[in-house]
Amino acid sequence: MTALIDIRTEDFPKALEQAIETIVLDSLRYEGFDENCEVSISIVDNAEIQQINKQFRNIDRPTDVLSFPMLTFAENEIIERNENGEIVLGDIIISLEKAKEQAEEYGHSLKREIAFLTAHSMLHLLGYDHIEPEEEKEMFAKQKEILETAGIPRA
Repeated sequence: MTALIDIRTEDFPKALEQAIETIVLDSLRYEGFDENCEVSISIVDNAEIQQINKQFRNIDRPTDVLSFPMLTFAENEIIERNENGEIVLGDIIISLEKAKEQAEEYGHSLKREIAFLTAHSMLHLLGYDHIEPEEEKEMFAKQKEILETAGIPRA
């Protein structure tokens, strides 16, 4: 598994890169996804995520995280692979500013918030969504279990 972590904002604690990699791996293991894969994670500021949110979702405001899955998990889907033969799962974009705001709002650490956003996005990359209440319940239960497995439960 390759986690391509691109830090595009200042003051990102280097130690959080390990937490991101751990959550990516734990998410894959939890879902039984045992194929070699590549995930791209970008850490940006509010201005950049607002621009991306406007461009791809037509929502002109910053958000905490965006997920861009490359797979639909449809039958007979043509799977994109990188130069190493790894399946390209997709891209995760996290706003460090929003993550800091939310960590403070929810009363937990920045590490916990970044881990939560990563787990949430990994589930999107693995085919989950939360449009319907049943889907949301399932996805949030999975996120909780992934974070507990990683040793980063909600405080």
